[in-house]
Amino acid sequence: MNVRILAVGDVCGEPGLKFLENRLKDFKREKDIDFTVVNGENANVVGVTPKQADAIFRAGADVITLGNHTWTRTELQPYLAERSRILRPANFGPQCPGRGIGVYSTSFGDVCVLNLMGRFTLDSNTDNPFVIADGYMEEIKEKVILVDFHAEGSSEKRAMGYLLDGRASAVWGTHTHVQTSDACVLPKGTGYISDLGMTGAVHSVLGIDPEQSIGKFMGDPPRRYESAKGPAKLEGCIFEIDADTGKCLRAEGIRLT
Repeated sequence: MNVRILAVGDVCGEPGLKFLENRLKDFKREKDIDFTVVNGENANVVGVTPKQADAIFRAGADVITLGNHTWTRTELQPYLAERSRILRPANFGPQCPGRGIGVYSTSFGDVCVLNLMGRFTLDSNTDNPFVIADGYMEEIKEKVILVDFHAEGSSEKRAMGYLLDGRASAVWGTHTHVQTSDACVLPKGTGYISDLGMTGAVHSVLGIDPEQSIGKFMGDPPRRYESAKGPAKLEGCIFEIDADTGKCLRAEGIRLT
């Protein structure tokens, strides 16, 4: 049977969270979505609180993935340890709370979701995501395998896509908040997109108030990021997957305004 997986780009601040709460469930019904993964690491602009994670789940996420701002909100740490449907990058140290991989029961069988983080320019003390991913692929038994690779460089993301081509059902990039136009099925049957984009304010710089972002580049003193105001959007990708083989049949980038 064919199933439809929705991957939603980084939820950024209150505009993104409210848009998700107001529109995601209807969009899932309209597009016959069977399983939804949402990157939620910017729901608090930088980081995510337990309350915001709960809101993302209520909005319709089956799994939440994170990234380089995982540890910004310290109150999230016990939440990560207690809940199996929120993942932090698997290449963080094993002493860190939470998990980076999970297997979830669905009406069409078990789904494995893996969250990884890149190392190019992110300045994080993580294990090599390529070595970690390669090792996990030797162990995972599920047919449908989904990978959120939270990374800066498009070259790093595409290399991960080709490393996992034919082994994962879908690999998508998050973190840069700008949707790429390369949604495709790779030669061996893995759905791929370099970056999902973001769920947040339309008239913004990566979800942030444009004046603040301009000021940063002009040399203003650092201050806490503030979400831009105004209309919002949801960006992501729909992957159509053969649940019996785990192969992706179609990948389509989406934008909802």
